[in-house]
Amino acid sequence: KGQQCCTQICHQASLNMLSVSSRMVRVVFLHPDLGIGGAERLVVDAAVALRSRGCSVQIWTAHHDPTHCFSETLDPDLNVVCVGDWLPTSVFGYLHALCAYLRMIYVALYLVFLSGVEYDVVFCDQVSVCIPVLRLSRQKKKVLFYCHFPDQLLTQRGSALKKLYRAPIDRLEELTTGMADMVLVNSCFTAVVFRETFRSLDGVQTDVLYPSLNTHSFDSPPEEQLEQGLGGLIPEGVSCLFLSLNRYERKKSLGLALEGLSSLKTRLATGDQAGIHLVVAGGYDGRVAENVQHYAELKELAARLGLEDSVTFLRSPSDSQKVALLRGSACVLYTPSREHFGIVPVEAMYCCCPVIAVRSGGPLESVGDGETGFLCEPTAEAFSLAMEKLFRDPQLRRDMGQAGRRRVQEKFSLEAFSDQLHGYILRLTQ
Repeated sequence: KGQQCCTQICHQASLNMLSVSSRMVRVVFLHPDLGIGGAERLVVDAAVALRSRGCSVQIWTAHHDPTHCFSETLDPDLNVVCVGDWLPTSVFGYLHALCAYLRMIYVALYLVFLSGVEYDVVFCDQVSVCIPVLRLSRQKKKVLFYCHFPDQLLTQRGSALKKLYRAPIDRLEELTTGMADMVLVNSCFTAVVFRETFRSLDGVQTDVLYPSLNTHSFDSPPEEQLEQGLGGLIPEGVSCLFLSLNRYERKKSLGLALEGLSSLKTRLATGDQAGIHLVVAGGYDGRVAENVQHYAELKELAARLGLEDSVTFLRSPSDSQKVALLRGSACVLYTPSREHFGIVPVEAMYCCCPVIAVRSGGPLESVGDGETGFLCEPTAEAFSLAMEKLFRDPQLRRDMGQAGRRRVQEKFSLEAFSDQLHGYILRLTQ
């Protein structure tokens, strides 16, 4: 009897899985601002991946600018819904976190009570405070929360007032994160930080889902388009191009790339110096005060270091420009410390471009030290030594580039990402 009962249960479970797999699972993504950062890249790739597996997909956000977004979000087959953009993003330049929370709560309320949209799973990230609102649905929906990194670790607390302001927000982040039905993180490094930060969530299981690379956007542009992408950006006579690719934010330590270049030039002959150039490219949003301020700060730093003629600053490069830069660069300088994952090294390696990154956080899992690039201490000297090796040895650049491409195909393919994510969605809907 026991064996027969067990067989019946297993048979029923198989039927349930088959039933879920055979019907279209409806997934709604909730994301605060659908710009062009790493978090947005993951959300877009996840939506595209699930759609390729037969799921019905919508992305709901509080802001989506068609002139400042990933090209996939302009596809009419990928439904992007923007509500609540009329709500402020700050109050006189302050209270950014509170405003982000209020905007996402509004998006969640609109979805649950006003939209009439039917869905099975909500995939939310960055802001967990919307999860309790999702629980107000008449029929309980499953919630998957993707933790890029605890939000409370991404802000400075320079004053007692700031600490007082952040205390309830930090506590709310921890409480609401624990309300998700499933929590995924983007790296083993983030999994460790999650445990250390959210002490009360010891019983919450966290699975690692590495961000993938949607290689279509890197393979599809024709060579003519790639040449146009760099048209006029790089001065003539450049023989070795270094690239820094990150948002214009202080925590990304972009100044380290400039200081590394300055240090490198002091050890090279005058003739060699003339052939070296650095492009600092990254996401830039004029609505974000830090982007505007840090861009100006980096320009001033380049002037102080005497690098005006050796550095090109590029704000919010197009997809074709980014691909052209990655393919045409001798190396990518990835300067953030304790980065939770970082998709840029993966993009660079797929384009056969070696990576020099800080020896901490996500790059420890993505970059093969001495194989696909170099992991260094976050100092100008350490970066410049690695830059010099690649500058002087073109064959090393080629070997590391090919090894990087193989590494991405083995560990960070969209196919593997799609299968793993779809499996989690099916598990939630059983």
